[in-house]
Amino acid sequence: MEDDIKVNSKDASYTDPNDVEEFVKNTNVDSLAIAIGTSHGAYKFKPGTKPQLRFDILEEIQRRLPQFPIVLHGSSSVVPEFVKMINDNGGNMPDAIGVPEDMLRKAAAMSVCKINIDSDLRLAMTGTIRQYMAQNPSHFDPRQYLKPARAAIKEMVRHKLVNVLGCNGKA
Repeated sequence: MEDDIKVNSKDASYTDPNDVEEFVKNTNVDSLAIAIGTSHGAYKFKPGTKPQLRFDILEEIQRRLPQFPIVLHGSSSVVPEFVKMINDNGGNMPDAIGVPEDMLRKAAAMSVCKINIDSDLRLAMTGTIRQYMAQNPSHFDPRQYLKPARAAIKEMVRHKLVNVLGCNGKA
């Protein structure tokens, strides 16, 4: 509840398709970030629950705003291999769960033209650095541990662009 407006807690974290046309018209934005179940950080879903995006909301927004660029914030997959790498090398990220990559692929095939995956990049860098430092405890030169970390990020970006988002060959 805010400003005497009450919203069912089940619906509070989702964009209301009934509001998008007026919002776009009144703000003159050139793209719209919507909430369909994504969230920032590495803990998007509770353990034991099935990660789910509200494609019904995306479809309705797409119907109301045809050809309008839609953005998803907080869409990292929280790649389990990097979470494990972090945890195996002194990190503490229990229950980190992200958006499954097949759901991101589906969103990218619809009207979503920008998908933010910053946490995946952070996890790739952090996991690689933690592993490198654990395997090379005498090293202290950032050039030594940043080289494989940058390579991990480069590979993550390549994987996301080509295999998840379907961006290859479109630049």
